[in-house]
Amino acid sequence: MQHEPENQPRELARRAVELCLGEGFALAGVCDASPSGRGDELRAWLDAGMHGSMAWLAEHRDLRTDPARLLDGARSIVMVADLYASRADTGREPAEPGRGRIARYARGDDYHKTMKKRLHRVCDALRAEHPEAGFRAFVDTAPVPERELAARAGLGWIGKHTLLIHPRLGSWLLLGGFLTTLELEPAAGAEPDHCGSCTRCIDACPTGAITPYRVDARRCISYLTIERREPIDPVFHSAIGDWLFGCDICQEVCPHNSARDPAGILPAVSGRYGNRPGSFDLLDVLGWDADARAAALRGTAMKRASLEMWKRNASIVLGNQTKRSTATGMEQDAS
Repeated sequence: MQHEPENQPRELARRAVELCLGEGFALAGVCDASPSGRGDELRAWLDAGMHGSMAWLAEHRDLRTDPARLLDGARSIVMVADLYASRADTGREPAEPGRGRIARYARGDDYHKTMKKRLHRVCDALRAEHPEAGFRAFVDTAPVPERELAARAGLGWIGKHTLLIHPRLGSWLLLGGFLTTLELEPAAGAEPDHCGSCTRCIDACPTGAITPYRVDARRCISYLTIERREPIDPVFHSAIGDWLFGCDICQEVCPHNSARDPAGILPAVSGRYGNRPGSFDLLDVLGWDADARAAALRGTAMKRASLEMWKRNASIVLGNQTKRSTATGMEQDAS
């Protein structure tokens, strides 16, 4: 007769985390599949219209506050994080004249695909060991509160800019995970909030999108350049600066992303991320047709923005650079 381990949930959690780390994830942890404790915050944010035109965020509200509904009998959730930039990468990188900046997370292979593929391998390995169990992997396309779940799994805390921050790795993290009907022992406790009295992310946001622990997407440069399909209000044009796709400002100024820790203690940044240029030539973008766009963005998450959006963004950035160049020239003439 085969005996079950004395503490099977603990052993299962250890095995799941071991498999995740073996797939190259920088972090992995476990939480239970209980409902969200921040449902009221989500409802208030949606009711205030702060999700902008992202209508899907208002859909399936019950699912977004109770992830276990995505898998019958779900008891546990394993959360993972991929590191897509190191602390040594932090710092503003102004684009060269005539080029527009790309947010760091989008500079490599499409994280939806590369993370999901590895999560499926972990699920397959556990399923082979426990064929009676159910699994469902997700990245950020499922209605799951992944940042809250990652915090519950001990991967960090949710900062004032609403991104997950790990005390050693910072916030350059992409999140994913999977639900399972297996009972896994959850993390001992959540990481305490280390933001303290710091307001650097709030102060640095050029559109005023951030208030402590809440972001108004309608004012966020990432939302404006990636999600908003309609024309961008001219009031935000100057603040967009040289951001062509996304924005990293709140992370660039975060002290938890500083390079003060020796690089040797950090997991290596995977070649899956940061393997493409951090900017695009604006005139090239303005000259794209559908085929040129497809070729330039193949295999990346940058396909999220349509051809029209890319040209809209490029026009705004080029206008900002032209105005800046003109103003600089006038100052030099005056001196």
